[in-house]
Amino acid sequence: MVAVHGVTVLRVCRSLLGADDADDAWSETFLAAMRAYPELPETANVEAWLVTIARRKAIDVHRAAKRNPLTVQELPDAPTNLGVPGADDTGLWDFVGRLPAKQRQAITYRYFVGLSYAEIAAVLGGSVDAARRASADGMKNLRNTYPGATSKGDKP
Repeated sequence: MVAVHGVTVLRVCRSLLGADDADDAWSETFLAAMRAYPELPETANVEAWLVTIARRKAIDVHRAAKRNPLTVQELPDAPTNLGVPGADDTGLWDFVGRLPAKQRQAITYRYFVGLSYAEIAAVLGGSVDAARRASADGMKNLRNTYPGATSKGDKP
């Protein structure tokens, strides 16, 4: 299998990854193929199967690379909150916490969890209209009380 299809798999790996990572992906492709080969039907197109494995191994390499930190020439003088989700909105959470319970829950389920009003009504009990009203009232309260908030129609 390696002798017949090895060159094709290597071409796929090099086209997707470049020379540095291609050799590792090529090896990983054939290791995975050897483990799965006993389950492969006799009528299967082995070359297409190997190319699919190689493509998936290349995707794994790209995903792993995204998790690795980037090197920089100099470290900043002080830590930054840039890119840290929620690092600069602690004041907002205080204001959300001050809302009445139904409004706070409706806003949380709608805007932070992404539930529909029907799903919110099922969770909180009550009607879809009540869930919509609690969410709208909560947003109105936040716009009126949170510093720097704009009304729905205001432009920043």
